[in-house]
Amino acid sequence: MTSSLSLAWPAPAKLNLFLHVNHRRDDGYHELQTLFQFIDYCDYLDFNVTQTPALTLHSTINKVVPQNDNLILKAAKSLQTYTQCALGAEIYLDKRLPMGGGIGGGSSNAATTLVALNSLWNTQLSQAELCHIGLKLGADIPVFINGLSSFAEGIGEKLIPVTPIEKWYLVITPNVHVSTAEVFQDPELTRTTPKLSIDSLMHTSWHNDCQKLVAKRYPQVANALAWLLEYAPSRMTGTGACVFGEFEQHQQALSALAKLPAEMSGFVAQGKNISPLSLRLAQR
Repeated sequence: MTSSLSLAWPAPAKLNLFLHVNHRRDDGYHELQTLFQFIDYCDYLDFNVTQTPALTLHSTINKVVPQNDNLILKAAKSLQTYTQCALGAEIYLDKRLPMGGGIGGGSSNAATTLVALNSLWNTQLSQAELCHIGLKLGADIPVFINGLSSFAEGIGEKLIPVTPIEKWYLVITPNVHVSTAEVFQDPELTRTTPKLSIDSLMHTSWHNDCQKLVAKRYPQVANALAWLLEYAPSRMTGTGACVFGEFEQHQQALSALAKLPAEMSGFVAQGKNISPLSLRLAQR
């Protein structure tokens, strides 16, 4: 049996530089306006293409996420089914992004799986077709497939590429898993922020409509925000739990990281308007 090993496909984290919740739709989803920017902090996936259709995931997260719930395997299976591809893969995940942190780990893993296997299996789907598959698995997956920092509307799937400043960020990762579904179902969530034009949004002060609620429900998030605000403009990303502070210079972010209390953990990364995944695909 022949096989083909392809290494180090990045699944980058993203930050929501702002997140506005406009209203709840009749189907239960929420209309949003948000700004996605990637950062150069990633999970990494290796793919061993096989001549049989079996799909196997090797990862420490198998202990906490059942295989039948894992977005990586769901993405691979969806691509197989859509294209009727007879090949399979062994997939190895080097997990670095925190789960339930609002930085897109699961969605990014799924997008990288779709992009990488589309290339490695030579299934030749367009980016739009991959986004069509990805959207059925998660609202954030298309932005990772497109690979460009984007202003997003709808449930997060209507994307307009933008180029915010590629600042340095100190990201604090509270040791708590925040459920996106629970946040959006909470009656106290702010759902009435008026829709604004993209030009207005790019030139106003940014906030996250989920932040007040999550900080109230999770003291770890509130504590991280309170500490970080001493050093830089800071917000929560997505529905949490991660929070980030913006810095103009790398050294400023590193200096703040060095002062991080022992009970907190975090990392420094730079904003990237072109995804590390897109750069990796170009190397194929």
